[in-house]
Amino acid sequence: MTPNILIIDDDDLVAASLKKVLTKLNFNVETCLQAGNAEKIVSEFQPDIILLDIYLTTHNGIDVLKSLKKKFASIPVIMITGYADVKIAVAAIKSGAFDFLLKPIDLEQLKFVLDKAVENLKLKTEVTKLHSLLEENELTKDFFGKSAKIQRIVSSVEKLSKSGDTTMLLEGESGTGKEVFAKFIHQHSPRANAPFITINCATIPKDLAESELFGHEKGAFTGASAKTKLGKFELADGGTILLDEIGELSLDLQVKLLRVLQERKFYRLGGEKEVSVNVRVLAATNKNLEEEVSRGAFREDLYYRLNVAKIIIPSLRERKEDIVFIAYSFLTEFAKKFGKNIQGIDASGLDILKTYNWKGNIRELRNVMERVMLLAEEEELTDAHFSFLIQSKETIETEEDKFILQVPPKGVKIDVVLKTLILKTLKITSGNQVKAAKVLGLSRSKLRYRMEQLGIEVTKNVV
Repeated sequence: MTPNILIIDDDDLVAASLKKVLTKLNFNVETCLQAGNAEKIVSEFQPDIILLDIYLTTHNGIDVLKSLKKKFASIPVIMITGYADVKIAVAAIKSGAFDFLLKPIDLEQLKFVLDKAVENLKLKTEVTKLHSLLEENELTKDFFGKSAKIQRIVSSVEKLSKSGDTTMLLEGESGTGKEVFAKFIHQHSPRANAPFITINCATIPKDLAESELFGHEKGAFTGASAKTKLGKFELADGGTILLDEIGELSLDLQVKLLRVLQERKFYRLGGEKEVSVNVRVLAATNKNLEEEVSRGAFREDLYYRLNVAKIIIPSLRERKEDIVFIAYSFLTEFAKKFGKNIQGIDASGLDILKTYNWKGNIRELRNVMERVMLLAEEEELTDAHFSFLIQSKETIETEEDKFILQVPPKGVKIDVVLKTLILKTLKITSGNQVKAAKVLGLSRSKLRYRMEQLGIEVTKNVV
């Protein structure tokens, strides 16, 4: 699909020049030279992106922006101005602008902002489709992310799911989504219409673990219920059982579990009648079970019985390209849950999410998004909403990571320091002003203002 772009600018030369550039970039472009007609043209043309000049002859661009966002909240609006006024840029962003461009417009910067807007549109479309499936309680391959790494794993899991009996072992760090993978396996297996039962082996009191797994008869132990209690294996009969955190299971219970896997039979605690079950067993752990076997903490025979097919689920740090997609998925979920009209995450916010070290993986990302969505009032999330992640990162910063400034004995002018800092940053980013602004913690407009003030040449202007 070729995106539609509407240019709202009463300077016909600027509008025509922009249209020519954007057409070459393979966009469908329409212009609006009278701001009063903007809403009508938006309704008719249905643009995917709007470029709006702040300084219009007959209208205030900020007011036009606010009016458009009320009726067309989901369309990203990129503001354009010929004045390097940071206050105006901030006002535009607070009023719902997707981003901010300064005239003369840099082609590289323009492409960067448009690519980001198009990426956001695609993400929103994909996430909307995803949530419609989740409302029907159906997990799809796209749910797990778009990276080639995760898609290869999901494809393998989908093939293995087709066998309704194969025991599978899911290994991965805490929070990587092992339980969700288990649900996916169940839903794509011949057992999909039967029960799916989960039991967390780490949370069961040791003296109740056998009863939880296999049930008990009346009076089997002190406090046993007055009637027979069915264990998780019986409740899962015909379906799938997930033994989460299997590495925490005691060695005594590991022996009994091994028999169930081999014979599909067991005795309830205190029972004399053997119970037969037809259950597919999935096991999950955040431990390396091979290492647990080598140190005698896990039975080798049980490990090999579980390890018919092993799936290692990568951490979020190993597939960072999925972070944005997953974050948008949670954004959509919590926007609906909390009744918020939050449309997206700007580049500065995404930068924090993509560079943060997610030790808690998807679970931690979900918790962060829930917290941010609960507190946010704006229509777009920014770096300010995720600043607590930067603060936590800075607390573990090493001395080598810190910036060290050495002042010469004879002193140095502040303009020389600023110019050197900007030039070195531009060198690191290969001249990319967008990235340089992020590194320096500045808005792009403020960086451009400083560059002009210090005589640092700006090249590749197109308008």
